[in-house]
Amino acid sequence: MTVPHVVCLGDLMVDVLARLPGPLAPGSDTPAPVRLTGGGAAANVACWLVAAGAQATFVGRAGDDALGRQAVADLIDAGVEARVSVDPQRPTGTCIVLVAPDGERTMVPDNGANAGLGEIAPDLPEHADALYVSGYALLGAGSRPFALEAMRIARERGWPIVVDAASAAPLQTDPDFLARLGRDVLVLANSDEALVLTELDDAAAAAQSLALRTGTAVVKRGAAGAVWSDGSGVRSVPAVPADVVDTTGAGDAFAAGFLAAWLAGVQVGEALVAGTQLGAHAVGTVGARPEHSPRKPRGTECSNSIRSSCARPGVT
Repeated sequence: MTVPHVVCLGDLMVDVLARLPGPLAPGSDTPAPVRLTGGGAAANVACWLVAAGAQATFVGRAGDDALGRQAVADLIDAGVEARVSVDPQRPTGTCIVLVAPDGERTMVPDNGANAGLGEIAPDLPEHADALYVSGYALLGAGSRPFALEAMRIARERGWPIVVDAASAAPLQTDPDFLARLGRDVLVLANSDEALVLTELDDAAAAAQSLALRTGTAVVKRGAAGAVWSDGSGVRSVPAVPADVVDTTGAGDAFAAGFLAAWLAGVQVGEALVAGTQLGAHAVGTVGARPEHSPRKPRGTECSNSIRSSCARPGVT
């Protein structure tokens, strides 16, 4: 079985994650354990891909600050090739993540340097097997040109393109999201995102509707499994039982598990199972990234302005 190499393009964030013991107390205090963790959908997918046995290159932007240097170092420790440019003005993207006792997460993001992606040209490796684009990069006006140019380059090179729909709320304000993608894209969406994009609340019907617009689609259903369609039919699998601790990054883990298997040449049904298995693993851990031991990356290429951070500095 071949080892696929996926270029993951889009958001790099630092998550400020709080696990709430109960309901928030508005106007007062709700003591909870708080931790800084790696975040950003594209960066998360890259880390989960490596955990799934694939190779991953992350392409994105960070601020010229301690959080940005730590974010890049964390990617390198996870075995991801990091091609990260530095924004001299904006801070590294940050997201407040509130995790409820049932594991459901609510996010309050500050896009930070991610909004400046459109000011630079994509730095893509010469050889890869696919391009994964976080929907956040397409939803933001500042990052959209960067994502669309990367998709153009991927098409020239014959790479399959995978786009994650990202988040239901911002999709509601962007009626042209699907029209920008073209008809040769695999779209990943959860049930809420699929409902916004298709106005269909049946996962199979939504997957087929999306596939007719873009080529191929997978609708992630959480505890109900996942559905795939190429427009002519559907394939579904149930979820893998899991003890839910934190749903942050579960969709990113599913994407990585599915892509690592699908690009390696396994059948769609098996790839869906691989996605649900990795997603089930993700909900049993705290944070959006896989737990891992520090490891050497395959190779790391950063822009000149952040190259020194590739030596894994500490936060100062």
